[in-house]
Amino acid sequence: MIKSMTGYGKSVLDITGRKLTIEIKTLNSKQLDLNLKIPGYFREKEWEVRGMLTQHFERGKIDFFIGTEVTGEMLNYSINRSLAKKYHDELKELASELGLQSPAEMLSMVIKMPDVMQTSRDELSEHDWPSISGAISDAMLQADSFRMNEGKVLEEDMVGRVQTILHLLEAVEPYEKQRITDLREKMLRDFSKYSGDFNGSAPDQNRFEQELIYYLEKLDITEEKVRLLKHCRYFLETLNEVVSQGKKLGFVTQEMGREINTIGSKASDADIQKIVVQMKDELEKIKEQLGNIL
Repeated sequence: MIKSMTGYGKSVLDITGRKLTIEIKTLNSKQLDLNLKIPGYFREKEWEVRGMLTQHFERGKIDFFIGTEVTGEMLNYSINRSLAKKYHDELKELASELGLQSPAEMLSMVIKMPDVMQTSRDELSEHDWPSISGAISDAMLQADSFRMNEGKVLEEDMVGRVQTILHLLEAVEPYEKQRITDLREKMLRDFSKYSGDFNGSAPDQNRFEQELIYYLEKLDITEEKVRLLKHCRYFLETLNEVVSQGKKLGFVTQEMGREINTIGSKASDADIQKIVVQMKDELEKIKEQLGNIL
């Protein structure tokens, strides 16, 4: 089972005087990168929230957001006049730059801007925290479920590409046998052709056979094929592990690439080279997918 690092979770909670919207967005990253946007009165709980996120998400870029909306139950409130004026001036300046008239409902727009409305209840009640903590956990579970569903799609794609590499590996065999036969016949022809150019002394037939065997062994790709087959099977086994193993899969693809490259460098055959290019193309697409795997 694998997980994508792309996920999204959302939870909405009504507490005394406020409606909280908790959102979690996750993207791919080599390390855990937390970015929290929370109201000021949540600062005392920031490290606890960070701890929850760190424990739940192993790695990835995590954007955590808590939005608040004052409900009718909150009667005591005031307007942050300096902030409201700042929003008003900036909106007016932006409209001027764009050649637009100032919006008729600018005041209502300013009132809705963040932190313009201030309430008398700016402390976080310990009584409310268990409910808020539960809502955060719910959003994390939603994001995790999203990751798992996305991971299934990626897994199906990668399994198909590994199977394609295995089919291409089987397609190499007939060309490989013919390649060795052609090379041997060519070397024998060349030996017969040039064997008379030794000033009356005949070349050593046994030495020639030894050199021929040595040369053909250097071009043999049997070991590379066996190792590539094992790496592909190990890749598929790793996909089925209980815990997502994105980093391990990355290491396996490096080994797969090494064997494919060696097959290509040893091949000296146009047909095999074409197959190698197709293998490389499939492997590169697998590596692209692994960039988003946990």
